Amino acid sequence: MERFILVLVVLAFFLLAVWGMRLGWRRKARSQSARVAPFPEVPEEPGEPLLEAPGLYVSTTTAGDWQDRIVTRGMGLRGRAVLRRYPRGVEVDRAGAPGYWIPEESIVDIKRGSAIAGKVMGSDSLLIITWRLGEVELDTGFRGDDHGVYPQWIESLAHKSKGGAQ
Repeated sequence: MERFILVLVVLAFFLLAVWGMRLGWRRKARSQSARVAPFPEVPEEPGEPLLEAPGLYVSTTTAGDWQDRIVTRGMGLRGRAVLRRYPRGVEVDRAGAPGYWIPEESIVDIKRGSAIAGKVMGSDSLLIITWRLGEVELDTGFRGDDHGVYPQWIESLAHKSKGGAQ
């Protein structure tokens, strides 16, 4: 009987912890929805993709704060995705979650990184796109299946983020 009561206490503690985490996640999403504008939708006719990379959408965070995950409007969910580069921007096509568009004029920087909320790697195996959404700068982290395509992505977007024109 004592063991049964102990199991119930541990189970109740676990359920209370899960409930608290869910409550915190929802509170964070509500506060972010006032601060972070809705993510842009993919245009109906974006053109032909210039680059495409399948992989894992890791997360989007506040720029410069790799642990401040954006969770509003379903953006906090990690999962399989395809990153597509078009002439006017980048599509983040997430499996089972809403995809979104990063307009080219919003891109501030693109680089390789080793950490973003939800993933810490030993090497520079993440592609991190820094971009503006309204008044907020964001970092979107993506871990491609083939890291060999990162230099193409960086070259394709870096000149845009440094103010150059082509």
